[in-house]
Amino acid sequence: MIVRSAEFVKSATRPDNYPPAEMPEVAFAGRSNVGKSSLINVLVNRRGLVRTSSTPGRTQLLNFFDINGTFSLVDLPGYGFAKVPLAVKKQWGPMIRTYLGGRPSLKAVVHLVDLRRVPNEEDLQLLDWLEEYEIPTIPVITKADKVPRSRRERQIKGILEATGLPRDAFTLFSAITREGRDEIWQRIEAALGLQADNEGQRD
Repeated sequence: MIVRSAEFVKSATRPDNYPPAEMPEVAFAGRSNVGKSSLINVLVNRRGLVRTSSTPGRTQLLNFFDINGTFSLVDLPGYGFAKVPLAVKKQWGPMIRTYLGGRPSLKAVVHLVDLRRVPNEEDLQLLDWLEEYEIPTIPVITKADKVPRSRRERQIKGILEATGLPRDAFTLFSAITREGRDEIWQRIEAALGLQADNEGQRD
């Protein structure tokens, strides 16, 4: 995928504030501090398109980005951070379910889990919702650089057992080394129905 343009469109919390559903969308979801913002920035080759924060749980909005004027990427609010106020935590479920169940332009969700952690109840709940709404899922294991290669498969085994998904469903990703970037783009392009660009990303 050659990203020629990547622009922030708007933030929203409910359908009447969403951008018009005129282009196909792929959303990104995962627990707070799993690396969603970093993944999107690496994919589009823009260091600061999506703001990253040292305070997990700060982003509590749906953030929409226009890519090449042909499709959108949507950064969904993170979940599972203990310091987020209870009222905000309660808003997360309805906000995400409303988006997942009522967005006709949504073609797939990239579901991120941290290689260093076993998926928790909220991770599994999100997978259940994606299955319920029959939304294609692109599972990604982030922070691959944080675990030595000798320990990776042991960590992956715990993720597979928790989610019940096969090994080949997941793509390993590192924002530092960019491992997995091309494979994730291939899966996104397939979900969007776009022809794969064999030239790859130009830096």
